[in-house]
Amino acid sequence: MPRLPQPDSEAADESPWVKSSTPNLYRYRPSGVYFARAKVGGKLIRQSLKTTKYSVAVLRLNDLLKQSRRLVDAQEVAVGGGMTFQQAADVFLQQIDANPAIKPTTRAYRRRCLKALLKAWPTLAATEAKKITSAQCREWSARFAADYSPTMYNNTVGTLRMILDVAIKAGVRSVNPAKEVSKIKVPLKKLILPTLEEFNQLIRVIAEGGGRFSRDCADLVAFLAYGGFRKSEAAAIQWSDCDFAKGTIFVAGADEQGTKNHETRRVQMNGEMVALLQRLRAGRPDEPSSTTVMKVQECQGSIDRACKLLGIKRFTHHGLRHFFATRCIESDIDIPTVSRWLGHKDGGALAMKVYGHLRDEHSTEMAKRVSFSAKAKS
Repeated sequence: MPRLPQPDSEAADESPWVKSSTPNLYRYRPSGVYFARAKVGGKLIRQSLKTTKYSVAVLRLNDLLKQSRRLVDAQEVAVGGGMTFQQAADVFLQQIDANPAIKPTTRAYRRRCLKALLKAWPTLAATEAKKITSAQCREWSARFAADYSPTMYNNTVGTLRMILDVAIKAGVRSVNPAKEVSKIKVPLKKLILPTLEEFNQLIRVIAEGGGRFSRDCADLVAFLAYGGFRKSEAAAIQWSDCDFAKGTIFVAGADEQGTKNHETRRVQMNGEMVALLQRLRAGRPDEPSSTTVMKVQECQGSIDRACKLLGIKRFTHHGLRHFFATRCIESDIDIPTVSRWLGHKDGGALAMKVYGHLRDEHSTEMAKRVSFSAKAKS
């Protein structure tokens, strides 16, 4: 994070930081992004508010300060009373609520994990955090793993660890007993995707469905498949985001409609994408550049009906993102590049995990074409 200025900075005119008329609110001049800088309970808070809009920044600043003050109050009460697990959990929830970088869906999921944890371990909430043992954590994990999916189990273990870390930071205990609970390997889900022939048939069947938005739904299916977008990303893309000269589509970051990882990216247009966008623009030439490209935001019902008519396995909007990645890899696009187009932040690790076998299968098929025997030229 860029270094925030001190309030008594003498080089205000030269500083990249601009102090706003709202106390504790600064704007970083190079990017225009607003930051909070305030002391709450003797602790300095310096945090990006992830927006370039002043009105939004003021609202987020107020929310951040309220959450931070509640967090300080909760910590003081908890430590003074010995801190039960429930009190540590309350502090943990305050922390994630106060962090604007955490998406609402993530906060809701952590709450689901906590609810499942307390249901499976009824006495945990009232237990003092310092008295929770590794043996108790392991005993709970054995029961929990038998009733929940590997993903839910791993995330609940992670939630338990983070809550107990709150107790450690509060000085209630020195080690985390849940660290000895092992997570389990999550088996990769088998991708259910249409073949290229089935995909093209699917678009035709949806377009000819006879409904008011049948053609628009078919266009959305194609748009998702040609660009590898998430459904929420596709719904936010405007004509101004489509650069035909450079052949790229800009996918907005967290300050606009938001990608999953709060990052902006540019996706290269392939030939089918160019043809799709040119057709749509030719049919809607007078639309302002701020108009969204897609006229519908979801089409699962149309996909389901078309799959049933064609006798192919049902798949979802997100399946079209997998379809995009699969087609790219089968077209010899390297995985790091595909990963960047998908908006992954891990340099290709996730894409390798999900799609690596496709690359291996493709390489094996290509290797069959290699020969060192003498052949007569035709």
